[in-house]
Amino acid sequence: MKTKMIPISIAIAAFLLVWPVQAQIYDTNNVMVSTFAGYGIPAYVDGQGLLTAFNNPTQIVSDTSSNLYVWDNGNQRIRKITPDRTVSTYAGGGSYFEGYGTNVSLSWGQINSMAIDHANQLWLVMAYSYYGGSTYLLNVGTNGYVTIVNGGLTNINSSSGICFDSANNLYYSGGNRIYRYNSITGIVTPFAGSGVSGYFDGQGTLLTAFSNPTALACDQADNIYVWDSSNQRIRRVDQQQNVTTVAGGYNYYSPADGVGTNATFSAINSMFFDHAGNLYVVSSSCVRKIDAQTNVTTLAGPFYQTGYNDGPGNTALFSSASGGCFSQGMAFVADSNNNRIRNITFNAQGQPVAPANLQLNTYPGVQITGSVGRTYQIQSSPDMNSWNTVATVLLNSSPYLWIDQNPIAGNKFYRAVMLP
Repeated sequence: MKTKMIPISIAIAAFLLVWPVQAQIYDTNNVMVSTFAGYGIPAYVDGQGLLTAFNNPTQIVSDTSSNLYVWDNGNQRIRKITPDRTVSTYAGGGSYFEGYGTNVSLSWGQINSMAIDHANQLWLVMAYSYYGGSTYLLNVGTNGYVTIVNGGLTNINSSSGICFDSANNLYYSGGNRIYRYNSITGIVTPFAGSGVSGYFDGQGTLLTAFSNPTALACDQADNIYVWDSSNQRIRRVDQQQNVTTVAGGYNYYSPADGVGTNATFSAINSMFFDHAGNLYVVSSSCVRKIDAQTNVTTLAGPFYQTGYNDGPGNTALFSSASGGCFSQGMAFVADSNNNRIRNITFNAQGQPVAPANLQLNTYPGVQITGSVGRTYQIQSSPDMNSWNTVATVLLNSSPYLWIDQNPIAGNKFYRAVMLP
């Protein structure tokens, strides 16, 4: 009797099919990455542009005058960068717990989160401090005065993310919950999450669950976006406390671009919005974008390779990119291990078309005047009798113009229906 052998190539192929193929889709909007400040060697030098030095910068925010503020972690100072790339020290380097600017010491704890409110005041989470052993909120006013605002807020910790809504309420993550903090009254209110580790979309604090939420961001409609790190998903909490999963699905820590929950994330260090309602996520070696239709693409950097390289998004390299913000029409990134501040520009360019290949089409659209922050379903019909869903959009502005990407011939009617 002969023994039947299985070719080894077939066996290997069957094994490889177990692992999902991951896709990285780069943004085609002529994305370019450049170095805005810092010459790459860890040091402490104020000055101009590339003739300055940072040491492990981790957080970055922008005020309404386009000034950047950087938490320079290795130097334990807040550095300020004006639009013309002038770098100066804004706070830190002194010996006092409270006081003006450089008279204050910021070396008595660990700072992993920084945000700026609508009055251009900086806020930092100072965790595991030697000063009382608690986690504190620090406020830096527009005059540079540093104040210890509150210690021991419920469940605030070194991983807590912070952000502000349009009414200057501060939101922070911690204890598997999202909290809202009124800095004037000092009142802390649970905003979403039961406090028990888990994964449940729903409404309020009893019927929803998070697992180690960290980074936060707020859009123009005051929706709070949460990086739910152990669930590897981005969740949205509206002002009615409804929790919805926007993007991400558990996939063994393997990132992939795609749409909504078909996209996956392994880690997110920070999140921020631009003025068009796009959400950006900074993930150590790359920067990704989520548009209002939840399409997830990569702006710059590969998923797994680190290093330093300026240039087009698909060739750029980062190393432990941590913080990010949007200012001056650009995205800025605190590239920690490269000891630099990088900027990402978007310069869409028209492509020439040969006359023989030129074709003119009609692309209709519909303008929606509705509730910002709500989701609308756009439907089309050739006769106003039978309707088909053609798109689902999150209104990030009102009025909102939606364009059908498919050319039409003949009659076509459109309507928009607000979803629950």
